[in-house]
Amino acid sequence: MPDIKHFDPEATLDQVVDLFWRRGADATGIADVVQTTGLSRSSLYATFGGKAQLQAAALGRYLERRSRPVFETLAADDRGVPAVAAFFERLVAARCSGEHARWGCLVTNTHATAGGELPEVREILDRHHDALRAALRAALVVARAKGQLRAGVDVEAAAEALTLQAYAVNLRSRAGAEAGVLLAGVRAVLDGLTEER
Repeated sequence: MPDIKHFDPEATLDQVVDLFWRRGADATGIADVVQTTGLSRSSLYATFGGKAQLQAAALGRYLERRSRPVFETLAADDRGVPAVAAFFERLVAARCSGEHARWGCLVTNTHATAGGELPEVREILDRHHDALRAALRAALVVARAKGQLRAGVDVEAAAEALTLQAYAVNLRSRAGAEAGVLLAGVRAVLDGLTEER
């Protein structure tokens, strides 16, 4: 007879995402997950596998539910540099105020931990990086077509630099940096890419 789950795995995974995001997966034991979700260890293991698989599942859910919609919006925005600026403004606002203020980004936080070296986790980190860089590259291609970029700007390198800037915003906001300081740093990077008017 098949095992019937008496809980919603999707809702449970959402709880785990928030727990790992707020506290860090490396600092969170299975006992903490049991306490947060109200599930037994055996139910967690039977549904998600071990800690590494649970971390990968939570990270994958974060990418699909939180990150990817933002990246798709950026890639579809036809304003060029203003689209990139708006992306960073929304990022800083989300990191410095609201429900998840000072939590940083689950993906960025994971890059900075030993958990980021797990193969199943590393694959998701790489997917996130590629998706963010591709969205920024798309915006920069539009910016170049609109004549907004300085002559000689390497769009590929600039997209990578802006991706790294997003990680910096995530890490520094978690450490308590003020929104104005973060935005000033972003503006300095964008000023280095844009054509003077």
